[in-house]
Amino acid sequence: MEDDSDSEQSSWADLPDVCLRHVFHWLGDKDRSRAALVCKKWSQTMYSGSLWRTRTITFSGQPSRAHTFEFKTALWYVKKFGKYLEHLEIKLLYPYNTVITQKFQATMRGLLSHLGKCNSRLISLSIKNLELDRLVWKNMVRAQFIKNLGTFLKRMSKQLDYLNLKGARVTLEEGCGLLNSLSCLTNKSFISEINIEDFFSLHLSVYSSTLFHQTMSKFRSLVILTFNYNCISDELLDILREYSAHSLRTLNIKCHIHDPHGQVVWGMSWANLAKRAPKLNVNFFFERVMKHDHLARILLVEIPVRSISLRSCYFSDPDWMMRPTLTNLLPAYWHMLQKLTLEVNNDHEVLDDELLQLILSCRRLFFLKVWAFLNVTFMEKLLHNRAERRCFLTTIKVRIYTARQETSEEDRLLRDIYKKFKNLIDSELNYFVITYPMVVFETVQEQVNQEAAATLTKIFGLEVPYSETSPDGVTAKAIPQSSSPKLIYATLHNKCPMSLNTPPCQCRAQ
Repeated sequence: MEDDSDSEQSSWADLPDVCLRHVFHWLGDKDRSRAALVCKKWSQTMYSGSLWRTRTITFSGQPSRAHTFEFKTALWYVKKFGKYLEHLEIKLLYPYNTVITQKFQATMRGLLSHLGKCNSRLISLSIKNLELDRLVWKNMVRAQFIKNLGTFLKRMSKQLDYLNLKGARVTLEEGCGLLNSLSCLTNKSFISEINIEDFFSLHLSVYSSTLFHQTMSKFRSLVILTFNYNCISDELLDILREYSAHSLRTLNIKCHIHDPHGQVVWGMSWANLAKRAPKLNVNFFFERVMKHDHLARILLVEIPVRSISLRSCYFSDPDWMMRPTLTNLLPAYWHMLQKLTLEVNNDHEVLDDELLQLILSCRRLFFLKVWAFLNVTFMEKLLHNRAERRCFLTTIKVRIYTARQETSEEDRLLRDIYKKFKNLIDSELNYFVITYPMVVFETVQEQVNQEAAATLTKIFGLEVPYSETSPDGVTAKAIPQSSSPKLIYATLHNKCPMSLNTPPCQCRAQ
């Protein structure tokens, strides 16, 4: 027994460094600290730079004793291991009040200051969903945070290759100031990837800003750019063509109903960019921008579109007729479209045949995700065409909405379809299909509306208008069966004291 014990201890002591680092890689901070106390070799392993190259620091926005240590731990980590950092992601989860944002700002000031002095390796920085336009951010706290971040970006401008400030919600001047920080030393920036989706506050017509155009002209080697459609203009496309065409590969463009998207962009501008950047892929993400005339103004045939996502977010509107989009608009990309996502509440129209025809016409389409009111037989037809090699899908994810709570018959049919095409599905497809009961309300009960309005008035101290069909009030058109019947969607515009210019919030009336 003694020999066995000595042998086991010896084997751990002789473990190669590369194996020991691999073990430490899977341990959390607390377990690493405990393991470092075992022996000198393990203590040295804990300070291996490879263990600390990537870090995600999460701050909870809820006040509690447990969460107060998050701020101290973040500073401890940066002072201890910040010099090894190459990829840093920082998250602030839904700050509850101004105290939380003040603590976050103070912590970030120390964190960024120390990193700026000791780190020379950082190539990737992500600080997402800060929502600086919310009232939990006092003006002084907000201004100080933006100033500290701008100073840090200046210091890191030569080495940063990726920056993600998605959801910052800053003003035009603040946003351009932060982006200009990346090029202040040489008046040029060679960063390759930027994510500024929802970076600017809602309702800003960024596309008409000369300041924004001047800022974007300083980026000379962009490979991937993610942003909102309210930034798109002929001037921006010309800037990308002139300065980044040699490197540009991907444009990810989000178009939200609350963002201005009525500007005129000429197809020639897209054509000139595509000609100079032949490897360019454009991916569109539409949220509640469903009207055909709006989509037709945006989705021009000259754009090299690879992916389209159309999401109505459970809202329904008789003006949102998807049939013209499926039959007239999207087929223009038959030779290039590779990914298609449709999440629509089409309770007022049948789209089975039009959708199937679109899929068959797109010769390069390999990814399909659909949440819609469909007949179960749609899946049988789709799989039959896939088996006959009339389409080339490799991923099929479908949620079939139904207005009936009881879906046993549909589920049985789906099982039969799976059995029929089992060999195809198991060998060639990433396949996931379910039925999903929905309750469709043509009218909203007055009592529910009154309770909802009273609850919102109690929470926000305001009177909330409601409407049965308009997304500008409280809507209960289509609600998942699994949700409470009192789930409502409320758009409070600028009236909501919790947020300025925020998208529709989901409120549950209790």
